[in-house]
Amino acid sequence: MPRRIVQLLVGLFLYGAGCALTVEAGLGVDPWTVFAQGLSVRTGIGIGWITNIVGFFVLLLWIPLRQKPGVGTIANILLVGTSMQIVLGVVPTVTGFVAQFATLLGGILLVALASGLYIGARFGPGPRDGLMTGLNARLGWPIWLCRALVELSVLLVGWLLGGTVGIGTVLFAVLIGPLVHVALPMLDTRKTAAVSHRPV
Repeated sequence: MPRRIVQLLVGLFLYGAGCALTVEAGLGVDPWTVFAQGLSVRTGIGIGWITNIVGFFVLLLWIPLRQKPGVGTIANILLVGTSMQIVLGVVPTVTGFVAQFATLLGGILLVALASGLYIGARFGPGPRDGLMTGLNARLGWPIWLCRALVELSVLLVGWLLGGTVGIGTVLFAVLIGPLVHVALPMLDTRKTAAVSHRPV
């Protein structure tokens, strides 16, 4: 249990840090961060704090879907945006396409690693992932369709509000799935526990 808690907290902090790097790169971010960025532009509230606020309101959508949050869900809402805000406050401005692209790739890799950590800790899904699974359970739509409809919607709204859409948005969409697919088996605490208890 202590290891799982540490893994959850480290994973969530690194997730926010990775998102912050993609924002700092300025080449486009993932759909939910586009949405948070657009709201940040319109309200003047830091993008990290907006991320936390959006996470809370997404969690409210779980109620009609009859989803139950876990410890990881609540921790996600509290830590990811806070980490983003902290990292954006200390990372220097990135200039030049090569540096921006490297920062973007570093951010995507960090998000993938962080996803493996916090999902592998098995304390419940984040609010956005829980929304997808809740829609799937209640409506019977495939997960991919639920994710596509929700993420395309927030992407469009975020872009209209002033969020950054670009090559980073495309690369995130293409790379994050395969990268998490590699990271998760290595960091899944259930598999690790099974191996450690295997008789020799």
